Amino acid sequence: MIEVGQKAPQLKIATSDGETVDLAAPGAPLVLYFYPKDDTPGCTREAVDFTTLTEEFRKAGAKIVGVSRDPMARHVKFATKYGLKVALASDEDGRVSDAFGTWGEKSLYGRKYMGMARATFLIGSDGIVKRVWPKVKVAGHAEEVLAAVRELAA
Repeated sequence: MIEVGQKAPQLKIATSDGETVDLAAPGAPLVLYFYPKDDTPGCTREAVDFTTLTEEFRKAGAKIVGVSRDPMARHVKFATKYGLKVALASDEDGRVSDAFGTWGEKSLYGRKYMGMARATFLIGSDGIVKRVWPKVKVAGHAEEVLAAVRELAA
């Protein structure tokens, strides 16, 4: 997994709001959060929590992008269903999650499978990773990330 102090990968991702984000040179602080699947309980709660704080992130100068391997059409449906204000990016080919190290073996009830780790990266405007949350617990996470963004801006 990418660590604090490393340069973000030289990748660009298209988002559900029609933008393309250059991860290595975002131009403003970027909260890049990886989540397993649209419209599942934990992922929905996380997206709603970030949406609730969207204006606060904007005031702090940061953009939020959620990444999963769901297709863009599913992202649009998910965002519409819950009124999400965060941009979502589709990583169907896995290049972004592979580059950040968030795709790997998981285990559920003794069954092993490949899946997305719930992780968040705060990337500075210079493309350097400033904070990493490798094993996210959804409750309170958006608030913790917002505090880090504010700290970075200060």
